[in-house]
Amino acid sequence: QVQLVESGGVLVQAGGSLRLSCAASGRTFSSYTMGWFRQAPGKEREFVAAISWRGSSTNYADSVKGRFTISRDNAKNMVYLQMNSLKPEDTAVYYCAADQRWLPARYTYWGRGTQVTVSS
Repeated sequence: QVQLVESGGVLVQAGGSLRLSCAASGRTFSSYTMGWFRQAPGKEREFVAAISWRGSSTNYADSVKGRFTISRDNAKNMVYLQMNSLKPEDTAVYYCAADQRWLPARYTYWGRGTQVTVSS
């Protein structure tokens, strides 16, 4: 069982930067693929980024490549999403997710989300 709690979402101006954090509970955190997803108002939830259990592999949505960076600290049970050059279209609720498979179609564990608002 893994419990996830996101934090760091705020209101930021376009062009700015923000780092989201996800705190995970559970002794086996280091064995999980971790992902970030987002859901904008009126839209379906979409994949943003993922990182393998050791951190050696990452994957990004085309819309965030070159602007967002996912990282993890297994010693602290933390996952991060560094977001740079933010755009108004990045506005969404951002969710942290965990699964024991690499890039699964559906992640097993989810946090409750943190709101990111980018003003133009």
